[in-house]
Amino acid sequence: MVTVTSRTARSDRVAATRERILAAAERLFAEHGVAAVSNRQIGEAAGQGNNTAVGYHFGTKADLVRAIVRKHTEQVELLRGAMVAQTGDSTEVRDWVACMVRPPTRHLADLGAPTWFGRFGAQVMTDPAYREIMVRESLDSPSLLRTTDRLNACLPELPLDVRLERGDMARQLMVHMVAERELALAENGPTPRASWEEAANGLTDALTGLWLAPVTQWP
Repeated sequence: MVTVTSRTARSDRVAATRERILAAAERLFAEHGVAAVSNRQIGEAAGQGNNTAVGYHFGTKADLVRAIVRKHTEQVELLRGAMVAQTGDSTEVRDWVACMVRPPTRHLADLGAPTWFGRFGAQVMTDPAYREIMVRESLDSPSLLRTTDRLNACLPELPLDVRLERGDMARQLMVHMVAERELALAENGPTPRASWEEAANGLTDALTGLWLAPVTQWP
């Protein structure tokens, strides 16, 4: 007879196994790219002797990538939701840029070193097979949608094509600057800023300048 205690113990073991697989996959994807890493390598890194463990717990590689993204974006959403509420109805571009920048950098700071999610994100965003997963999960974020709407409201004169172009620029700068800092920290290399908080200041300053830059009118 299966008791409540045995079911709970099994559930705990399953949850612990899933966490080990997620952590191993995130690290390997961050270091080598998603396409270059096999389920067997992930299973071995997670201490799983069964080569089918990854597929059993997560399904396809896309499902595994999605699970890693959600594990982090849920925490980032909590941080950004609180920050958006505090920002209220500000009409300052910098306030809304900060709402984009600070939640993910604060999340990485909260995790403590070493982290891999910054590099994981950069790998996924440059992989056509998985990029849409990261984009879709971000688009489903209520706090990010609110942030984007308020930022756009602060820039009513900015033409739509320029707005879209600068949005792409901002996203690329955030993704890759965060990944570069994370890599430098992992390798004990030099970084321009001493902390994630200071790095967020630098990114916020730069992106505010990007959004407020003049627009050249072509003849």
